[in-house]
Amino acid sequence: MTSRENILCALRRQQPERVGFDFVFSPALLEEFRHRTGRDDYQEYYGFPVRCLDLKPTRLNTDFTKFFGPLPPGTRPLDWNPEWGVMGAPGSVAHFQEMLHPMQAFTDIRQVREYPWPDFLAEYRWEGAAEAVNEIKARDLVCAAFMEMTIFEVAWYLRGMEQFMMDLMSGEEIAFALLDIITGMRVGMAGRYAQAGVDVLMLGDDVATQLNMMISPELWREAIKPRLARVIQAAKEVRPEILIFYHGDGNMESIVPELIEIGVEVLNPVQPECMDPLRMKRLFGDKLAFWGCIGTQTTMPFGSPEDLKRTVRELIATVGNGGGLFLAPTHTLEPDVPWANVEAFLEAVREQ
Repeated sequence: MTSRENILCALRRQQPERVGFDFVFSPALLEEFRHRTGRDDYQEYYGFPVRCLDLKPTRLNTDFTKFFGPLPPGTRPLDWNPEWGVMGAPGSVAHFQEMLHPMQAFTDIRQVREYPWPDFLAEYRWEGAAEAVNEIKARDLVCAAFMEMTIFEVAWYLRGMEQFMMDLMSGEEIAFALLDIITGMRVGMAGRYAQAGVDVLMLGDDVATQLNMMISPELWREAIKPRLARVIQAAKEVRPEILIFYHGDGNMESIVPELIEIGVEVLNPVQPECMDPLRMKRLFGDKLAFWGCIGTQTTMPFGSPEDLKRTVRELIATVGNGGGLFLAPTHTLEPDVPWANVEAFLEAVREQ
């Protein structure tokens, strides 16, 4: 079985020959990796089995500063995607930023509609996409399209969480206009990613806290679920075999059956501090694969290397039994993760 076949087999809940793995380094651990290896690309160095398709860069050069008052020194567009116009002021710890919201002072839907939205659907952004997908697959890798922060998170990043939540709870037009514009873009992008031939469409929104849902399941069903369903349907109509991955931090167990209903097939990150991976396997393992399961608030920073190896072995034997497991820390590996634990994780997955 090739590496690519092996990963797709596991994500389709069939028994693989070995369990796939990956992780994301924070800037501090990336520097540690560079110091130790003399290399820059840890995905290649460690042989991660999945790569994401990158779109062509935008040709827009939008000045978003007009949507803000005076900005703190060092403020810049958010690292994860500068095209939305959300800004990040320097935070007090490591690489963290304080988010600043360009639509916070908007008062009507006209301002939302006239906002300088990203041009993700412009034809030039998709030139060579199918060829890039084929190049990834030719390297015996699974090709994914990263579209997390799909709808809900982008909306509050733009509007500000407090203001967006008040808009949503009071049924303000501005909230639903914002959601609809974002959804329209995401529907178009999902179809284009599927057309390009990607194997996995990575969607997701953090809609839960560590205890329970951030908004009520009823409000989620009204505002988010039908829009997310449209995005998934757009991809499946073009490429029925595309796998739908959904990321959501915290305890979102109450909506998992409805995520399955609208087409989600891979759940991430399955935070063990909030949702027991083995319980999730028992409840939903016939319909979902699980990507994550290694705690970044517990095991990765505070466990011993042997704790980490034991956790990996137990997850492979239980959650991975019969397929349906892709091992990964549940979030970025922050500076408090000892390098010995990174090595222990890698050793454990390779020992299987």
